[in-house]
Amino acid sequence: MRLAVAATPALAVPTLEHLSSSVHEIAFIVSRPDKPSGRGKALKQSAIAEWAVRNKHVVYKPEKITEILEPLKEVDLLLTIAFGTMLPLRILSAPKHGSINMHFSLLPRWRGAAPVQRAIAAGDDLTGITIFALDEGMDTGPIYLKKSYRIRPDSTAGKVLEELALLGPELVEQTIDLISSGIAPIPQQEAGSSLAQKVSKGEAQIRWGEDAETVSRNIRAFTPLPGSWTLWKREPLRIIESEIAASGLGLRTGEIHLMGNQVIVGCEFDTAIRLIEVRAAGKNSMTAFAWSNGARIGVGEFFDQK
Repeated sequence: MRLAVAATPALAVPTLEHLSSSVHEIAFIVSRPDKPSGRGKALKQSAIAEWAVRNKHVVYKPEKITEILEPLKEVDLLLTIAFGTMLPLRILSAPKHGSINMHFSLLPRWRGAAPVQRAIAAGDDLTGITIFALDEGMDTGPIYLKKSYRIRPDSTAGKVLEELALLGPELVEQTIDLISSGIAPIPQQEAGSSLAQKVSKGEAQIRWGEDAETVSRNIRAFTPLPGSWTLWKREPLRIIESEIAASGLGLRTGEIHLMGNQVIVGCEFDTAIRLIEVRAAGKNSMTAFAWSNGARIGVGEFFDQK
């Protein structure tokens, strides 16, 4: 088939590389417009646009999505992977066989922008990939294929997404074969549906008044983006890695306790977590113990709370 691919993050690279070496043709790639980045706010293109240029593929970065309407009429299928914006029906229906999406959950659970983050935060032990036909709804189209993936207890959202992305190429190839054979997708059921709203920076602030299990899940769910954080003397401190610590230490919520080279923080119900890696504002990441030495943590110190 002659394909167009609309994607933005590096998660799409494994599938693009697979398609590039397959019998199918990538006619062009669509990605989001360049954005200011870094201290100098120089324009930077997306990871997928960089990949396209490096591999000599035609790439469109439309300010208005209708700019790609005519080119889409010349392809057989549009594949979208974390493109970052919903596409209107006239765009989705322009290719000969319409459009499909690679979604990082087992639909209908976790429709929306942050499926893996929401799955980890909710304590799900199972997620996966769904390939489905796009319609006007939010991830509501009929389904071609699914593949399950078990979430490990220590996995961050970033790690899960990386591993899910590696499952994508095979599933996309199988879906294209189904479409070529004229096999129709199966309509989604509404039972069990849930919405995975985008995670705001404010939501990623750690609430020490929750139990350690909830705090730990949220830290993993919001790593690397937008990043879990707390306040130390009114300055943000990013928590990059942590684990649940032994309970029964008698710590109050948000209380910082040094135990040898371990940094323990009290949570609700006499539970606690151990900080492993952190990053203070304007600093590189470091071990929590190195941070505690620099911050000169004393007895009875607390992280700021809302």
